[in-house]
Amino acid sequence: MKNVRIWFKKDGECRYISHLDLNRTMLRALHKSKLPIWHTEGFNPHPFATFPLPLSLGFRGVNECMDVKLEDDNYSFEEIQKKLNDCLPRGIRVFDVTEAVMKAGKIAFASFTMLVSIENKPSGLVCKQLKELLSLDKIEIEKRSKKGMKTVDIKPCIKKYSVTELFDCAKLDIILSAGSNDNVNPNLIIAALEKRTGEEYEVDITRNDLYNADMEVFR
Repeated sequence: MKNVRIWFKKDGECRYISHLDLNRTMLRALHKSKLPIWHTEGFNPHPFATFPLPLSLGFRGVNECMDVKLEDDNYSFEEIQKKLNDCLPRGIRVFDVTEAVMKAGKIAFASFTMLVSIENKPSGLVCKQLKELLSLDKIEIEKRSKKGMKTVDIKPCIKKYSVTELFDCAKLDIILSAGSNDNVNPNLIIAALEKRTGEEYEVDITRNDLYNADMEVFR
């Protein structure tokens, strides 16, 4: 049995497929590739594939991964990469295959690049608004939980950030809490900004990397 971690990019029109559809897409690609994927046991066996931290709908992912098990150890990482890319749609591309180094449960943070703008407003204004929001002692926002909507302060979940003025937008590079225990969607930052300013923003979000509690890149 060979455990492998498949690294891929999700972009273009594939940014707008849900995690469930992504899972179906990857399983179909695994089936078409004829790779000897290990199947779960029981009444309804299916290919074993897990995603350490699902990507939100509409986000670009440049360093996403999926874990699978192969029943045949003789396939090289390069061969796995080629076989999958031959079966995947435009917008999803495998760029590496490695052994799994860290367990998914170790994920504690995620880094994002957010391009934020307002139509017919200067990017300098958006930068100023972002800096003012992020400098607050508290950033409270309504967040959906299993028990319904509740008010939460997301400021403690911000590990690090920087705001840069570009020609037509403000670029926010931010590291937020992530993982099974405490996962902050960067859209909450925009929701808090809109609540504070009364403006409506356009935002393009890319997830760059995942990290463990010691800020080591997830591998």
